[in-house]
Amino acid sequence: MMRLHDNFATTTTTRSPSSARYPARARKAAPGTLPLPGLTPQRTRLNGIDLVRGLVMVIMCLDHARDFLAAGGEMNPRDVHNAGLFLTRWVTHFCAPVFVLLAGVSAYLYGSRGRTKGELSRFLLTRGVWLIVLELTVVRVGWTFHPMPDFLVLQVIWAIGASMIVLAGLVHLPRWAVATFALTLIVGHNLLDSVTASHFGAFGWAWNLLHQPDVLDLGGGVKMLALYPLIPWVGVMAAGYALGPMFSMEAEQRGAKLAAMGCAVSLAFVSLRVTNLYGDPQPWQPQLGLLPTLLSLLNCEKYPPSLLYLTMTLGPALLLLSIADPLRGRLSGVLVTFGRVPMLYYVAHLFLLHAMAIVVWHITAGDTGWLFSGLPDLRPAFGGLPLGAVYAAWMLAVVTLYPLCRWFAAVKQRRSDWWLSYL
Repeated sequence: MMRLHDNFATTTTTRSPSSARYPARARKAAPGTLPLPGLTPQRTRLNGIDLVRGLVMVIMCLDHARDFLAAGGEMNPRDVHNAGLFLTRWVTHFCAPVFVLLAGVSAYLYGSRGRTKGELSRFLLTRGVWLIVLELTVVRVGWTFHPMPDFLVLQVIWAIGASMIVLAGLVHLPRWAVATFALTLIVGHNLLDSVTASHFGAFGWAWNLLHQPDVLDLGGGVKMLALYPLIPWVGVMAAGYALGPMFSMEAEQRGAKLAAMGCAVSLAFVSLRVTNLYGDPQPWQPQLGLLPTLLSLLNCEKYPPSLLYLTMTLGPALLLLSIADPLRGRLSGVLVTFGRVPMLYYVAHLFLLHAMAIVVWHITAGDTGWLFSGLPDLRPAFGGLPLGAVYAAWMLAVVTLYPLCRWFAAVKQRRSDWWLSYL
């Protein structure tokens, strides 16, 4: 089956004081926000956050289209000698770190709108539990089309949910303490690479949840793959929360600070990666040819995300956030729409791609059994689509999802029901 994984985060909507007093009056959007076309902006959003989130959501769909639809031979996306497949996978590495970072930013912004630390903490706790439940139920079915939970995978939704639960406690600390905690986990966790679950005996499963991915036997014929260990991801979300006040600044000041930070993080990646000094369990190695060698430099570990993986992705993401606010136009509007409804998009794209895969594999291989199994690695060796056709299917899926996402984004902008914050 596909490599079950990647990507979702959410932001919270906020109400301006004027919208609370005059909900029916048409108002001009605040600087740095973008109302949906034709709608009264009852809810104010930071355009840059939604745009960047929407962009990585579209890219995420490419990765999962490859998972579901690519030919049986297209199964090693880390092969530096297959540049097309490698780069198709590599560009999607930005998705999970950006989602988790922006989830932390959004948590800060949610709490900054007149809510107490206690209210913010309760929201993060309940929403974190809700996301974990969704991971093990609706999201699992979307990936497997298998009714029985005999093979569970803890992926990015789990990582975000569990990180929110941890953040529910961290928000009571001073911001400097949250930032120190985040940097300690992000920078220091690769010091733990030599520690294995076997060091903890009967409690080794806890280390699998925290830092070492593995398949756990839960008994009764149920197995669980802990694919997204928590230690690095909790650090990324805490970092986003610590960065939150920056997104309350004026756009120009915010852009300058984000650009400087993005450059620093990117330079840190280049310096550490070129020297093979620290930050990834697998050092890069010279290859036969310039391009494979360059790809080897980019071939960083995601499970768990190494320091170099995170600096490689978050540095450019911060640079993009620094220029995203003023971007306008039709394409920007589409990306913003996707970025406003991350949960709906994530769930819908799984079911859509899975349905498309049933058609593709029935036509090309006459074998769709692996698409109805909870067990991985049952994919046929023959059949599926070449990489170029996967790109075409990806674009078809994105276009198909847009009307649904635009409708739900409009609903969220018009209404203030409490439960919408959980979707």
